[in-house]
Amino acid sequence: MHLNRAFAVLLASPALAIPVAQLEHPNIAGKVHGLIAQNNSTNIHNGTGAGRDQYRMYTGNGSPASGWPARSDWVSFEYIGNVNRRDRFAKNRAAMLSSCSRFGVPNNSEAEVSAIRDGILKVATETGVDSRFILAIIMQESTGCVRVHSTVGSHRNPGLMQDHDGAATCNDRGTVQHPCPASTIEQMIRDGTAGTPRGDGLLQCLSAAGSADVAAFYRAARKYNSGHAPEDLGTGGATACYASDVANRLTGWVSAASKCTL
Repeated sequence: MHLNRAFAVLLASPALAIPVAQLEHPNIAGKVHGLIAQNNSTNIHNGTGAGRDQYRMYTGNGSPASGWPARSDWVSFEYIGNVNRRDRFAKNRAAMLSSCSRFGVPNNSEAEVSAIRDGILKVATETGVDSRFILAIIMQESTGCVRVHSTVGSHRNPGLMQDHDGAATCNDRGTVQHPCPASTIEQMIRDGTAGTPRGDGLLQCLSAAGSADVAAFYRAARKYNSGHAPEDLGTGGATACYASDVANRLTGWVSAASKCTL
């Protein structure tokens, strides 16, 4: 569920390597395989560089043929996620350090932002889900605030990725943890990526995407947000701009004005 939409309304370690097509239930541990897998999650220089902080609206089915970015257009994880002094594209990090203030809770510390980065890379290794995709969803859902509120619609959506009723949160019905433990941050990322006993994560959404190319990620993003992925990923329901937003985050968008009119 996209936090901005829900906020406006309201206010497991994987052990088995199962082919992605066989992942049908969130209780089944597994790993992404094939062309959409990230086989070396420690490679943080795996993209085009810094990208550009600009927004282009995408419509259609998520394929490069319909104008969506190819995976070769994605920004390197180093540029969109690295938090050390060698970082050459620190805007996402800066956003994480100031993102909690709009929720009325203490902002992230440097240590908490480092834990987000470490958690992403660890869970990417466990699941085979591209670390850049995990980070893009975190920024889309919570702007990286570790003390983000849980939202509630048909079910509870806690944590950095506003996942499907997971256990990990540093803001449990107003009880705020400060600092947020690194183990909790890691579990929030795992719940959103690998899924929970009650619902799908990015791993299962990629499984259900019905595509072996980059379109799988955009379709998975829309399914993660709304529970299904229509042929036109900008079709109304939940957050119509969600898949387009994620595609832009993957190519460098951070703070430029959105041009999505869906």
